[in-house]
Amino acid sequence: MLGDEKNEELVNLDEIDLAQTAILVIDELGDAEAAPEQTGILAATLNTARILPLARTAGVPVIYVNDAHIEGLDHELDLWGLHGLAGTPEAQTSPQLDPQEGDYTILKRRYSGFFQTGLRLLLDELGVRTLICTGMDTNICVRHTVADAYFNNYQIVVVGDATTTFLVGSQEEGLEYMKACYAAQIVTTDQVVARLGA
Repeated sequence: MLGDEKNEELVNLDEIDLAQTAILVIDELGDAEAAPEQTGILAATLNTARILPLARTAGVPVIYVNDAHIEGLDHELDLWGLHGLAGTPEAQTSPQLDPQEGDYTILKRRYSGFFQTGLRLLLDELGVRTLICTGMDTNICVRHTVADAYFNNYQIVVVGDATTTFLVGSQEEGLEYMKACYAAQIVTTDQVVARLGA
């Protein structure tokens, strides 16, 4: 029956070529320490913060994909209210991630980091074929970015405990959806840390 077969397309974290890999940090914005505890934002951000220094040391590019909405124009604001407005502190990369010179930032006005941005061009120029994704909201901006990554033939790894959902659906459903529909391998921060430090 369709859908019963084992998914053989999942990338294996232990076998990826780090020279063709980038870390994609999706909408980890503003001061995570000020976020309500029940959202999981701080925990996910601190897990991402464990990954980034090791990525840099391993020569893996760090790319922040950040909301930069325009009030009065972006339809997303009609659904979710004002958030991530371009130029505001709430649209800046979380200070807990300690952005460094040499990291990259892509600004977006829709859920997906690929839609009408320079992300695909940057990945092509960097020679990237595998994306290790962190961020939020799991079921909105992470899912849509991962979908476009899949449509563009990237191998996808999602760090489950470095993502969180607090707006739509459950974390478990979101991760399982990306695994089933976009061949994303779901891993933990500890697994990524071990791979980058190997």
